[in-house]
Amino acid sequence: MKKELPAFVLISFVLSSAAFSQRTKTYFSVKDYGATGDGHTTDSKAINAAIIAASDAGGGTVYFPAGDYISGSIRLKSNVTLYLARGSAIIATSDSPQVNYDQAEESVNTIFQDYGHSHWHNALIWGDSIQDVSIIGAGKIYGRGLVKDWVKDSRAADKSISLHECRNVIIRDLTIVHGGWFAILATGVDNLTIDDLKIDTNRDGIDIDCCRNVRVSNCFVNSPHDDALCLKSSYALGYARSTENVTVTNCQVSGYDEGTLLDGTYERVNSEKYGYHPTGRIKFGTESNGGFKNITITNCVFDYCGGLALESVDGAHLEDVTISDITMRDIVNDPIFLRLGARMRGPKGTSIGEIRRIKISDIVVYGADSMHSCTIAGLPGHDIKDVELSNISIYYKGGGTKEQAGREIPEEEEKYPEPGMFGAAPAYGLFVRHASNIQVRDVQFKLLSPDQRPALVFDDVKGIYMNHVTAERTGDAGMVVFKDVSDLGIYQSPGIKDQQVKTIKEETLR
Repeated sequence: MKKELPAFVLISFVLSSAAFSQRTKTYFSVKDYGATGDGHTTDSKAINAAIIAASDAGGGTVYFPAGDYISGSIRLKSNVTLYLARGSAIIATSDSPQVNYDQAEESVNTIFQDYGHSHWHNALIWGDSIQDVSIIGAGKIYGRGLVKDWVKDSRAADKSISLHECRNVIIRDLTIVHGGWFAILATGVDNLTIDDLKIDTNRDGIDIDCCRNVRVSNCFVNSPHDDALCLKSSYALGYARSTENVTVTNCQVSGYDEGTLLDGTYERVNSEKYGYHPTGRIKFGTESNGGFKNITITNCVFDYCGGLALESVDGAHLEDVTISDITMRDIVNDPIFLRLGARMRGPKGTSIGEIRRIKISDIVVYGADSMHSCTIAGLPGHDIKDVELSNISIYYKGGGTKEQAGREIPEEEEKYPEPGMFGAAPAYGLFVRHASNIQVRDVQFKLLSPDQRPALVFDDVKGIYMNHVTAERTGDAGMVVFKDVSDLGIYQSPGIKDQQVKTIKEETLR
């Protein structure tokens, strides 16, 4: 005869099974928590409820089926993945920002970096002090209601994805459209992987600030009005922290009109119509308190945008950087720009930084702007050191004048660092000032139209090694100008005899 269990035992078993089932659940559809995805209803509460449920279960995947999810702030939690299915979109609401978006939190300081770098909670999707988080899938994030600049006394959000002091983060396969001030802002994030993104935005694409162990790969970033990919080391954490151990590979950056990367038209109408030049480049150092170490950039394409910019102006040490296998076309300013400055936006007593041990090789540039050469510019008494340029071919548009060749170039120690900041360059190919141990090997400079400036100018440089450097000349412009240089060696450079010279006060080699 079958013996029945007492009622209290059955009830306990059912309750325990339900609790176990909840703990082991790993898949949480936002629609199960009330999200509509109808493109009209604000779904923030439902989305955040699904995230809380996943977190309470010990972690899991929050799933967005196809649909348009209008949303305010979405708060990430540890051990949670947001998965956006193909055909799904999270759309930043433009309705009632004071209600739908989280307020910018109190910052440790707003003195040494821009407002946007000082706050993280005023975002469409944000995470603070969390770990083991992913945002993945073939869906879309559309920052329709985001602002691209700080708005006083407003709770409007200005970032699509914002991460502060997080660890073990993956962002993969997404499309981000019209991303606000920052499509992605990561500050103090360690072990960060960003892969296979398409970003077509109105301001910065990806900003990596005070982060360590970062991989960015296989991304398309179009940002006509700001930087595509920008490494920074600000004082936003309240102390100087370096950005280090970073690889960037197989990426394309551009400055086409916003939206035309994704629709495949790649238009350049607006910049020509309104008279601005596009940005869309790879840069690091605008915010430069903590330093940059062990950075590798390889296999990238630049099209209709700014060039490479490496800068330290707030006391950072920028060192041990390798850049290789880059192609550029229609570059609107210096194809390569290295700047050590003294803006010194940081705590009192901060000393001028260093730029050293930089290797840039295997670069091809076609259609570089006529007014801006490659630039390596330190400060009097503070050299940029140990830079190698090799296997580089640059085709410049030309058009420079003799007057530009004779310009006295201002130091601009405290000025915001920006390619083109010195005005028309005195050389059409390479201008180097306040530097030491500069190697230029297997480099050629070509002109698409005549230019009355020399190809290269070295001013206050100690240790120059030139091997197999070729450059086109126009008229009597000469090939290279030396001013106050020492320890010069030139070898196998057509039109110039091999020579080793201890010091040169001023000389033009033709």
